[in-house]
Amino acid sequence: MKNVTDSFVFLGHWSSAGSFGFNTDILATNLINLSVVIGVLIFFGKGVCAGCLFQVSDLLDNRKQRILNTIRNSEELRGKAIEQLEKAQARLRKVEIEADQFRVNGYSEIERDKMNFINSTYKTLEQLENYKNETIHFEQQRAINQVRQRVFQQALQGALETLNSCLNNELHLRTINANIDMFGAMKEITD
Repeated sequence: MKNVTDSFVFLGHWSSAGSFGFNTDILATNLINLSVVIGVLIFFGKGVCAGCLFQVSDLLDNRKQRILNTIRNSEELRGKAIEQLEKAQARLRKVEIEADQFRVNGYSEIERDKMNFINSTYKTLEQLENYKNETIHFEQQRAINQVRQRVFQQALQGALETLNSCLNNELHLRTINANIDMFGAMKEITD
C-alpha cells in the first residue's frame, strides 16, 4: 500500500513541462495488475469443472434478469411518475386559472363595493345636507317667530302704556259708554 501512495506522490513531483517517464513500481501499474489477475485465474481455473461454469453462467443470467426486471420496474415507475407529473401540472394550471378568476372577481367585487360605498356616502351626505337645511330653516322660522312675538309684546306694552297715560277717567267712561251703545245697536239689529 505504501508503494501505491509513493507512486502518487512521485507523480505529484513531476515537472509541469510534461516530462515522460516509466513507473517502475509493479504494483502501481494497472496493466501488470491485470495480467497477474488473469494469470492467476488461468492457473487456478484449469481445474474448474464445466458444471461450475454453468453455475457461474446461471448466476450471471439470474443477475441479468434481475437487472432487466429492475430496469423494467424503473421504466414503469418512471412512466407512472410522468403521468402523475402531467396530472399535477394540469391541476396546477386549473388552480392558476381559478386563482386568476378569483383575483379578477375579487378586484371586480372590490370595485363594486367601493362604488356602493361611495354612492351610499353621497346619499348620506345629501341627507345630512337636507337635514342641515331643514334645521337652518326651522331655526330661522323660530327666530323670526320669537322676534315677532317680542315686537308684538313690546308694541302691546307700549300701546298699553300710551293708553294708560293718555286715558283719564272721563275719557275712559266715554269710551265704555260708546262701546255699550254700539253693542246695543248690534243687538237690536240681530233681534
